[in-house]
Amino acid sequence: MPESFDVIVIGAGPGGYVAAIRAAQLGLKTACVEKRATLGGTCLNVGCIPSKALLQSSENFEETAHKFAEHGIVIEGSVKLDLARMQARKAEVVGANVKGVEFLFRKNKVTWLKGEGSIPRAGVVAVNGAEYAAKHIVIATGSESTPLNGVPVDEQRIVTSTGGLELSEVPKHMVVIGGGVIGLELGSVWRRLGAEVTVVEFLDGILPGMDGEIRKQFERILVKQGIKFRLKTKVTGATVGNDGVTLTVEPAAGGAAETLQADIVLLAIGRRPFVAGLGLEGAGVALDERGRVKVDAHYATNVPGIWAIGDAIAGPMLAHKAEEEGVAVAERIAGQAGHVNYEAIPGVVYTWPEVASVGRTEEQLKEAGIAYKAGKFPFTANGRARAMGDVDGFVKILADTKTDRILGAHIIGPDAGTLIAELALAIEFGASAEDVARTSHAHPSLNEAVKEAALAVAGRALHI
Repeated sequence: MPESFDVIVIGAGPGGYVAAIRAAQLGLKTACVEKRATLGGTCLNVGCIPSKALLQSSENFEETAHKFAEHGIVIEGSVKLDLARMQARKAEVVGANVKGVEFLFRKNKVTWLKGEGSIPRAGVVAVNGAEYAAKHIVIATGSESTPLNGVPVDEQRIVTSTGGLELSEVPKHMVVIGGGVIGLELGSVWRRLGAEVTVVEFLDGILPGMDGEIRKQFERILVKQGIKFRLKTKVTGATVGNDGVTLTVEPAAGGAAETLQADIVLLAIGRRPFVAGLGLEGAGVALDERGRVKVDAHYATNVPGIWAIGDAIAGPMLAHKAEEEGVAVAERIAGQAGHVNYEAIPGVVYTWPEVASVGRTEEQLKEAGIAYKAGKFPFTANGRARAMGDVDGFVKILADTKTDRILGAHIIGPDAGTLIAELALAIEFGASAEDVARTSHAHPSLNEAVKEAALAVAGRALHI
C-alpha cells in the first residue's frame, strides 16, 4: 500500500509551500513535492528574492557613487564595485530564506517529497517512480520564462531572468527584450552598475496593463536615469558571435530591419505556466487556450480532488497572489470558506523610484463606464521625500463618484511598494477616500502623500 496523505501539493514555490503549511495547520496530513534541491520555487531561488538583493546592492552602489556628496558625505577616490561579493551576498540572502522554509516544513510537520511529481491518475501522485495516495492534490508548479522565436536562450549571452541574475561581469551594453516588470528591474540593476541598457518593447509603452499616467511618468524617469527605449519594435532574430549578440529588429507595424549589438541580451517578454511532465492529459485535467489549468472560483479543476493555484492558473503571476490562493485552497479542502479578493492584490515594480498599483486603473474604469473622481499628490510637496532627496512621482487615488469608495490606487515614488499596503487594506475593507483622508498619518512621513491624495479626491488637499 502506498503511503497516504490528505493533501499533496506539487511545487514548493510561494503558493505551494504556503498551501502545504496552511493545510498542515488545519490538521491535514500534508506532503509537498519539489524537484529543485531547495524549497521556495522560482521566486525564492532565482526570482523575487535574489533580484531584490541585487536591486538593493546596486542602489547602494549608485547612492555611494553619485548621491552621497549632496548629503555632505565625501568619499575620497572612486567607488569600486566588487561584483563577486555582491553576488555572494545575494546567494547568502537566498540561502537564509531557503532554510527558513525548511524550518517551517519541519515545524508544521509537512513531508517534503524530493523529486519530480506527476499525476498518473486521480488520487495518486508519482515521485521518482514511487506512488503516494492523496485525497486532494494541489497543482502549484508555477511558471517559466516565455521563449521568443529566433532568440535562442543559452543563459550565457542570451539570458532569461535566471541567467540575468548570475552575470560575473557588468556588460558594456545590455539589450532587454520586453518592457515589463522583470526587464525593467534587472535592466535597472545593470544600468546602476555601469552597463548601457536599451529596452526593446513591441508595444507603444512600458508596463502594459498599469495606469497610463504612471507608465508615462515612469518612462520619463527611466530615460532620465539613462535607460534607452525602442518602443513599437519587434525582435526577429538573434545571433551569438565572438563579439557578443547581434539582434535583428524592425518596427512592430512592419518596415525596414536593422541590427543592434549587445554583450548580453535579457529575454523578458513574460512567463507561461509550467505544467509539462505532470501528466495532466492522462489524469483528465483540462487546460485553457493558453495552457493554464482551468479551475472554478474555488480552485477546483474538472477532476474531483485535483486543485490548482498560482502561476499555473489564470490571473496575475505574482508570488503574493499565489500565497493567498494557497491559503484559500487549503481552507477550502478543510471545509472552510477560503477566498481571495482580486481587487485588493497589489502589484509592485521594485526599481527606484518604485511603482505600485492596486485595484483598477483609470483606463479600466472608463472602459467599464464607472464614474470616478481622481485625487493626486506629488512627492515634491512631501516634507519627508524632500528630506530624503527622493521627490520624483506622485500618489493617485481613484474613488467612486457616488459612494466615494476607493476603486484603485497608483503610486510612483519612494517606497511605493510599502505605501500601497494601506490602500490595498482600504479596498479590502471597502473604505472611502474620506476614510483615508480622516485617518491621522505621522509627520513627517511619506505616508502623508497618501492622505493628501485622499483629500485631493474631494478637492481639498492641504499642502499643495
